[in-house]
Amino acid sequence: MSPGPGADSAPASLTTTDKISTFGSFRVRNYRIHFLGSSVSNIGTWMQRIAQDWLVHELTGSAAAVGITTALQFLPMLVFGLYGGVLADRFDKRKLMLGTQAVIGLAGLTLAALTFSGVVNVYHVYTIAFVVGLATVVDNPARQAFVSEMVGPGLLRNAVSLNSANFQSARLIGPAIAGIVITTVGSGWAFLYNGLSFIAPITGLLLMRVSELTPIERAPRRKGQLREGVRYVGSRPELLWPIVLMGFIGTFGYNFPIWLVAFTDQVFHAEAGTYGLFNSLMAIGSVAGALLAARRGSRRMRFTVGAAALFGVLLIVAAGAPTFLVFAALLPVIGVVSMTFQVTANIGLQLNSDPAMRGRVLSLMMMVFVGGSPFGGPLTGWLCDTFGARVGLLTGGAVCAAAALGVALVLARIGGLRLRISLRAGQRGVALVPRDPEELTATA
Repeated sequence: MSPGPGADSAPASLTTTDKISTFGSFRVRNYRIHFLGSSVSNIGTWMQRIAQDWLVHELTGSAAAVGITTALQFLPMLVFGLYGGVLADRFDKRKLMLGTQAVIGLAGLTLAALTFSGVVNVYHVYTIAFVVGLATVVDNPARQAFVSEMVGPGLLRNAVSLNSANFQSARLIGPAIAGIVITTVGSGWAFLYNGLSFIAPITGLLLMRVSELTPIERAPRRKGQLREGVRYVGSRPELLWPIVLMGFIGTFGYNFPIWLVAFTDQVFHAEAGTYGLFNSLMAIGSVAGALLAARRGSRRMRFTVGAAALFGVLLIVAAGAPTFLVFAALLPVIGVVSMTFQVTANIGLQLNSDPAMRGRVLSLMMMVFVGGSPFGGPLTGWLCDTFGARVGLLTGGAVCAAAALGVALVLARIGGLRLRISLRAGQRGVALVPRDPEELTATA
């Protein structure tokens, strides 16, 4: 007996405040298809990331070169990011994704062919990283905004969290497989799997029931849509300041490939297997953080800022880790906190954005979050090469913690709050409380 029409769709009465089971979005057929297809390609994406970073390191022996590869992959997001958001708001997101996923898959197959033929050099890797970055400019905002069309606003928080868990689960599996593949048969096979893996999400997009997608008003074609998106974000503190914070964290805090390569080589004098292990350990924490957010994720801005501050502190602690075991034990914790920050910031931005502006808001978020890598990646690589891996990681953690503190103070001032430190029994020692009316008048 087949299920009724409503069995594969989100309940219409569901709101963003209702309690949702951890895997609530799986009730939606289109989302299930999307999730399964993404699972296959995400493993390939992580295999290629590990193989690509290690290949560049083998070809050059430089952490800075790994940073340049990262920078080239994210440079298009910095330069053209807002255009991707405009396209995501204006056109059918499913059709856009069919094109972008095909381009990214072909890039993986090209790198595989170059590696198998033995002619690959670092400039080939740079070029392909840049091409993938160009496709990601459109793919990223379209894919993230498409989530709300698949599940509706009531399950948006849950679906965003599950997408993150999906990606981070692949981060747990992909690097481990990549480490084995690289050391046994070579990087080319990792690139080949990645290219072929994009058949799965493309097939999933073709199998979706378009009639079951949530109708979203598309932005009409007109002049000034880029400026309109920037003005929209700038006029709303609940959007502006989380995006500012994500810019600092993305530029100076999310340089994990560079730090982990540097720690593997410089500090622990290990090989590709250890680099894959480090990535997998971080992924364990990231999956846990994403699944917790799927069930109890908070959209409160103070929670997001607090997670950013804790993330910076943990990076500082990891920089001083005295032994291999201590460093390895910290990586899952860093993964939990980093994913908590990323998911809650994403959820807050999506739920606080008008649907017709969501693509531009998300593209601006991604532009500053990953678009800062062209600056942060080479800088981090230079710090690691010149002063050592520990100094590079310490610097990144300090900048993240300082940025979180600065944004917290700005938001407190906007909200009419002040810091209260109390030693009285029964009161929190440190808390943000409303400022006195006299203080608000004096500072007006």
